[in-house]
Amino acid sequence: MDRRELGAFLRSRRERLRPQDVGLPTGPRRRTPGLRREETAVLAHISTEYYVRLEQGRAPRPSGEVLAGIADALRLTDAETDHLHVLAGAAPPRARLHPREVRPSILALLEQMPRTAGFVMSAVFEVLAWNRLAAALMEDFAPLPAAGRNLARRAFLEPPHGEGTPYGLVDLAEFRRQAVMQLRSALARYPADPAVTGLVDELRGAAPEFSRLWEQHDVQARPAFTKTFQHPAVGRLTLDCDALALTDRDQYLVLYSAPAGSPAADALALLDVLGPAPRATH
Repeated sequence: MDRRELGAFLRSRRERLRPQDVGLPTGPRRRTPGLRREETAVLAHISTEYYVRLEQGRAPRPSGEVLAGIADALRLTDAETDHLHVLAGAAPPRARLHPREVRPSILALLEQMPRTAGFVMSAVFEVLAWNRLAAALMEDFAPLPAAGRNLARRAFLEPPHGEGTPYGLVDLAEFRRQAVMQLRSALARYPADPAVTGLVDELRGAAPEFSRLWEQHDVQARPAFTKTFQHPAVGRLTLDCDALALTDRDQYLVLYSAPAGSPAADALALLDVLGPAPRATH
């Protein structure tokens, strides 16, 4: 049970709600945002004292019934409810370290997909495997250390080699929001993994935008169905983006493709011919 993080998460979810969101009268002007603690306790069918202690990190581990009441009171989504249970120590135990080995069948699949840029990403945004077209679209990850292949690090820390944004990604702000939400969930699943805790600590210390988004305590990332790149060789191209969860490894297979006959498909075909450019041009 992570009492401190649980308290901060509960407080952030309570403060985002308005009385009318849960069927309560607005009443006189409020000095603090969101619901009051006593209102939340009533909705969750628990005592105000116990709820206050939960937010202050002083309460014992809540039961499943209490967590269900709190989730209902705070109108939590499925992802937020899962996160609540993880923080409360009520979720099934996870492995200490996040998996980084990619299944051989997935490696073979990456090489067999025509005109599709694909890569496998770990729970903390490290690129673990990729095909030739992904290297042409983004960069050749082969010579990079693990830290250099981390997309969250590239998104928040100053891009190297004079890039405007990593890989010319146009919708960088949205990617950053998704990265923070997924990293918060990963930290709850792997609280003892130094690779996870180290990355979060590094970004919180070096990237003000990461810290700002982190303090919002959001955990449900909105799916992104397209990504737009400004590529130095083929210009601007908007691609379909499919992130397929590999649940047994807690990884994602990310695929960039385009409808046949579209300008973006022609651009991918050209990149397939050109292959990965020298790193300095990215």
